[in-house]
Amino acid sequence: MTLRKKNYEFLKRGLDIVGSGLGLVVLSPVIAVVGVVVRNKLGSPVIFKQDRPGKDGQLFTLYKFRSMLDVDESKGLVTNEERITDFGQKLRATSLDELPSLLNVFKGDMSLVGPRPLMVRYLDKYTPEQARRHEVRPGIAGLAQVNGRNNLGWDERFGMDVEYVDNRSLLLDIRLILETLRIVIQRDGIASEGHSVGSPFDGQYRGQDEQQETAPTAQGGTVNV
Repeated sequence: MTLRKKNYEFLKRGLDIVGSGLGLVVLSPVIAVVGVVVRNKLGSPVIFKQDRPGKDGQLFTLYKFRSMLDVDESKGLVTNEERITDFGQKLRATSLDELPSLLNVFKGDMSLVGPRPLMVRYLDKYTPEQARRHEVRPGIAGLAQVNGRNNLGWDERFGMDVEYVDNRSLLLDIRLILETLRIVIQRDGIASEGHSVGSPFDGQYRGQDEQQETAPTAQGGTVNV
């Protein structure tokens, strides 16, 4: 690693610690209120936890507010479309479900900027080029997120992830953070067309959409990627 890259990584980590730390403190009242409402609307657990691959494919536990009801065949709650409620859709549209992920950034599992952390089961489906997205920490904001988010096909998404890996800089990170805030306010690209939560990656997609949720775990609930 060159000195320039070392300096960048040092500054980037500093930005992550300060940004996520301030976010957790300043937004703590919002996080508390959202937690209470999620508990009332969707039940427990309030926080959804799931293993996701981080830098170099190392697994970490991702934190998010749950946005779906549990699977209940007797009530006809089986598919993602059936399980997500109006409240869950609004939670995603405002990106409030992602607030607990600031803790992942503060801990060093994630960064404020980087490719989104996807499912563990996708690891053996990537091409060598697509797998390069794991050369950096996954992020909340990213190049793909500001250029279509879940409306992008998988090929486009992975291409932008690798483009970020090759061209990352502090200036680009700051620009992507600001652009992500604009997109969140405008609520662009929350779900792919025809899917309330998107469709899965099977390793052979060409121009398909990003999955946002997986089946519930023992903890209950699911999480958008």
